[in-house]
Parts: sequence; structure tokens; C-alpha cells
Amino acid sequence: MSKRVAIVCGTGIATSTIVAEKVKKGLQKRGVTADIFQCKIIELASHAANIDLVVSTTFVNNKLSVPVISAINLITGIGEEEVLDQIAEHLR
Repeated sequence: MSKRVAIVCGTGIATSTIVAEKVKKGLQKRGVTADIFQCKIIELASHAANIDLVVSTTFVNNKLSVPVISAINLITGIGEEEVLDQIAEHLR
């Protein structure tokens, strides 16, 4: 069963779409498979029991039992590969 990754932003539309595409391509390049979906920050708690990792462009009050990785680097492009490596490592 593949691991589930929530790509989170304020609205679940704009920046999460950019990040989701970069994560999909980055994981594929690294030979890692995952079920990636987008959601709004306010929806995150309702998905918490069914996810393995959160990648977020906004602040996450980390009361979740899963790791949270900031996706700001995937928006700015600075340090992008390092963040993709970190995401892949959490999913291995």
C-alpha cells in the first residue's frame, strides 16, 4: 500500500497545485511512489488518520501524529532538491 501525502495550502487550490506537481515529479525521479492529494489547511485534521506526511505552504499547528515538511522552497525554487530529498526519505 502506498503512503499518503497531503499537500496543504490555505485554499487547497493555488500553491498546493504547484507543490503537488513538483512533489509528484520529484518522487518519480527518486523512484518513490505515493498517493498525493491536495487539501485546505482547515481540512487537514479530518484527513490526519489516513496520511503519512504533510507538505504545506502554510503554518501547520503540528498536533498531528505525522511529520510536516514546509513547501516554501518548492514555491521559491531555492533549496528545492533538498526538500524533495527530505520528502522522499520520509516516504521510504
